[in-house]
Amino acid sequence: MAIFSRSAPTLFLLLTTTLLSLSTTLFFTGAANANADADLVSELQSIQSRSSSGVVHLSDNLLRRIITTKPRSFSLIIFFDAIQLHDKSELHLKSLKSEFFLLSKSFGINNENSPSALSKLFFCDIEFGESQSSFAQFGVNALPHIRLLPPDATTLKTDSISMDAGDFSRLAESMAEFIESRTKLKMGQIHRPPILSKTQIGFLIAAFLISLPFLFKRLLAGETLLHDKRVWLSGSVFIYFFSVSGTMHNIIRKMPMFISDRNDPSKLVFFYQGSGMQLGAEGFAIGFLYTIVGLLLAFMTHVLVRVQSRIAQRTIMIIAMIISVWAVRKVVYLDNWKTGYAVHAYLPSSW
Repeated sequence: MAIFSRSAPTLFLLLTTTLLSLSTTLFFTGAANANADADLVSELQSIQSRSSSGVVHLSDNLLRRIITTKPRSFSLIIFFDAIQLHDKSELHLKSLKSEFFLLSKSFGINNENSPSALSKLFFCDIEFGESQSSFAQFGVNALPHIRLLPPDATTLKTDSISMDAGDFSRLAESMAEFIESRTKLKMGQIHRPPILSKTQIGFLIAAFLISLPFLFKRLLAGETLLHDKRVWLSGSVFIYFFSVSGTMHNIIRKMPMFISDRNDPSKLVFFYQGSGMQLGAEGFAIGFLYTIVGLLLAFMTHVLVRVQSRIAQRTIMIIAMIISVWAVRKVVYLDNWKTGYAVHAYLPSSW
């Protein structure tokens, strides 16, 4: 009992020393990790400041340092690029990369007065020829490809979030929606450069003013294109096709005519199944079918009624109706295939 009484203070002192040492170790470890994260953020911001678009160019070494720094206070949105594939127009790598850089620049402009937001997300690009090891770790084997690396990610392949083809179908706008939904950060307005520069606008105004007297002269003489009925007819057909083919949607959203198949990059996809995305080729196909029906209707109501032969009228009418029904059936079938919604009242399921 006396031995236990003498050893109790010693045991208490040893336990206190151990706990104090452990606490000190944990404190300095946490401080070191915090310093490592702060140093990494400062380095990324330094690289970012030297880029006109604010995109950080990643290398294998830099990416390795980022993934081994724990904890991290920031996310990465990474554009995977391959210079040797820029000449493949069906991949649209150049245009997608340009939109990615535009989004990065817009994010920097929109958050100039919010340094904390800028330090939470870094836009990065990585090139296949320089960083094949990183491509393999991410498991990227087809382009285009964009991936988000969250702050708590420890494994590049399983912990990162891949952006689907539909998420960059509308280019910078849909990329921004994807990032906002995953990071809860506000992207803000996309600052696109104007189509025409001030010099080009000034040149066009000067050319218009110079040609104005000649235009008035031809207008008074009735010799302009506006007096040619064939121009009006062609314009009407063009506007009709423009309206029913969704061309304005393609222009505003900058939709590609087709995309490469993610499972087989050598194949092209012209019709994308799913209501969230429409390719340019789909719109043109539907526009072509609708234009056929519209032209046949115009022909029957303005030209066919003047034909004297009843047999010719009926024959042409039947042919036009068959073609019109075929065209509308194709439109309804494509809509059903894309959206899964069937128009049973118009198109019986037995068809």
